[in-house]
Amino acid sequence: MDWDRIRIFLAIARTGQILGAARRLGLNHATVARQLTQLEEEMQVRLVERHTTGCTLTAAGERLLATAERAESDFLKVSAELAGTQAALSGTVRVGAPDGFGNYFLAAELGALALQHPELVVQLVPLPRAFSLSRREADIVVTMDRPKTGRLIIKKLTDYSLSLYASRDYLAVSGPITSEADLEGHMAVTQVEDLVYSRALDYGSALSRFTSRRFECGSVVGQLEAVRAGVGVGVLHDYAARRFPELVRLLPAIRFQRAYWLTTHPDIHETRRVAAVIAHITAAVKAARGGFVQE
Repeated sequence: MDWDRIRIFLAIARTGQILGAARRLGLNHATVARQLTQLEEEMQVRLVERHTTGCTLTAAGERLLATAERAESDFLKVSAELAGTQAALSGTVRVGAPDGFGNYFLAAELGALALQHPELVVQLVPLPRAFSLSRREADIVVTMDRPKTGRLIIKKLTDYSLSLYASRDYLAVSGPITSEADLEGHMAVTQVEDLVYSRALDYGSALSRFTSRRFECGSVVGQLEAVRAGVGVGVLHDYAARRFPELVRLLPAIRFQRAYWLTTHPDIHETRRVAAVIAHITAAVKAARGGFVQE
């Protein structure tokens, strides 16, 4: 059986699309479709139901997926053992992270690591969404909730805090905010509720007790930039907000504490490149731990 066809099948199963698999693998859409057809002809069974909106696995496809993922895991373990004999770090490591942590901490730290290792490609994906390790969407994932299911290696990175902020220019126009009652009528900059992907993001709803006006942004970066621009008040990550002297922390009683968790899959956890990135993230967080929590 041709492993390249199995690799293509895995990509289709994980993306749910022939086009998505083609993009992930850097192949032509027609090539991916043809290879899938040839695999089905070789196995004499339909593996995928093709729809206009995507693909779903048949019962046979589900069985092949389980077997193919075990074979892939064995291959990764062997690759890790062989890579251990190499002196230089090489290959690609993808890190999925919440956009706040990714943009305001990991971007600089992982960029510095990439500079140290010319043959190592670090892909940072700082997006407001969840990532699947089982679908190989990332090699390392940072989450705000401790994963409860799956065969995973989980490590707590750090606690962090969030507080209420406004810009100095905004306060100069709107007047000081010294009590919760002063928040009435102010624009609350919050997340988009139906795009919230983690229960740890529920802090924005706390502002609805004080004001009904809302400007909603789907990312932490968008919220922070809106507050900096003087749109209104918002709950921001303290470690990110302190980068901007124009932001003023308001009402210390309105404060939230959350945590970051680092998660990897056991099959790749000990590969040299993945282990090196994990060690770098862990050390960087430890060195900056005092800055993550604002009392």
